[in-house]
Amino acid sequence: MTAGRADAAVIAASRDDAEEFGVIYDRYAAMLYRYAYRRLGQEHAEDVVAETFLAAFRHRGRYDVARQDARPWLFGIVTKEIARYRRAEEARYRALARAGAGEVVDGLADEVSLAVSAQAIRGRLADALRGLAPGDRDVLLLIAWSGLSYEEVAETMRIKVGTVRSRLHRARRRLREALGENVLAKFFEEHE
Repeated sequence: MTAGRADAAVIAASRDDAEEFGVIYDRYAAMLYRYAYRRLGQEHAEDVVAETFLAAFRHRGRYDVARQDARPWLFGIVTKEIARYRRAEEARYRALARAGAGEVVDGLADEVSLAVSAQAIRGRLADALRGLAPGDRDVLLLIAWSGLSYEEVAETMRIKVGTVRSRLHRARRRLREALGENVLAKFFEEHE
């Protein structure tokens, strides 16, 4: 197995040699785990990632090898798996909202300031995210937490780029209404 090959070549090779698919796992498991962890928490993230790779492995024969980058395909699968855990995600946001601000330990001034800011709005942010329509939340978090482009999110969710833009605009507007412009800017970089 050569780790430097494009994803499409690795997936194509895995059709004849199943062990080749391990390269895709090695490249993207940590990235998908971080995303699932942020959406669902530790208790479900590992399961979601395992189910994602199991589904990807089973469907590797249908992968379009003209698509060199497998990230949108994998994020599409993980987003579908997360949807199966929607209740767990909603419960996580409710729990974060109830947690409110925690105790701050003295330390470096910048770290303390960032921690206080994050703790102060965590509950409001969780409530605002929970209040978004699932499709709007998926688009927002795929862009903000996984770093996918509009085009990659469109491919991931099998929607048009214009739909990505409108869902993102709607989600940001609702978050701005709930949190205010300054708070939103700290936590979600604008990708215009």
